[in-house]
Amino acid sequence: MEAATRDAYGEALVEIGEDERIVVLDADLSSSTRTKKFAGKFPERFFNIGISEADMVDIAAGLSLAGKIPFVSSFAVFLVDKGYDQLRNTIARGNMDVKVVVSHAGFSVGEDGASHQTFEDVALMRVLPNFRVIVPADYFEAKAAIKKIAFEKGPFYVRLSRPKTQTVYESEPKFEIGRADVLREGKDVAIFACGLMVGRALRAAEKLEEKGIDAEVVNVPTIKPLDEKTILKSAKKCGKVVTVEEASVIGGLGGAVSEFLSSAYPVPIKRMGINDIFGTSANWKEVLKWAGLGEENIVKIISTFVIS
Repeated sequence: MEAATRDAYGEALVEIGEDERIVVLDADLSSSTRTKKFAGKFPERFFNIGISEADMVDIAAGLSLAGKIPFVSSFAVFLVDKGYDQLRNTIARGNMDVKVVVSHAGFSVGEDGASHQTFEDVALMRVLPNFRVIVPADYFEAKAAIKKIAFEKGPFYVRLSRPKTQTVYESEPKFEIGRADVLREGKDVAIFACGLMVGRALRAAEKLEEKGIDAEVVNVPTIKPLDEKTILKSAKKCGKVVTVEEASVIGGLGGAVSEFLSSAYPVPIKRMGINDIFGTSANWKEVLKWAGLGEENIVKIISTFVIS
């Protein structure tokens, strides 16, 4: 099954929307973020703030103080870059019950080019106190994550994608904040992945098996708080670690895993992701290849890393 995580978001909002505390705010992109589904069913609790992301964040803070549970959405590049001061000084410092859910993150907006592709958002949101950062692997996990965070107090940042991708799960998994999921057991190398790269990591593991390399694949949907127990167990078992993400390796999943293991259990680590560059304009799959995140290159890099 192929489905987009942003579609899961729109559907989940409708389900949890039966609770009258749920309100949704969007910055004039409800069709793209899929919040229009909520707007269609609960128009009195949907607010199109227009192209004013900073205002939207502060309005959400006010609604939170009034006892509502606000979800705010836009493209990742717009909401994080334009609303960061408010996300930091209002939502994070106030530890407010606001859910920030962005779409079109990473290379999802391939044809729109570097100005619309954000890779720094995971690092920026991860560094903010009180925020928890989630990057679901597929449609089913995204739906489960939205339902879970809706009624967990405090701020969340959830990163979603535009394209339909192959699902990793067959149905909604039991989503636990701060928990990673070992999807494939292995002994030669532990591959930690998040977002749409989880499916690619699993397919890469199948090809690595043909080369005699037994790879363990771990889905790490919660970048913060990190599941240190599962990561440590896989690192000790395999002895070598690879992180794969559609975000900057500086401060992203690769940064988080490296920071933890450097003190807990130092092992050789290879970080695969966006290496301190801006994007380019092309189909999102082509841009992934351009950035070195095509499946063939993932297999090549990991093979060389394991046998070195």
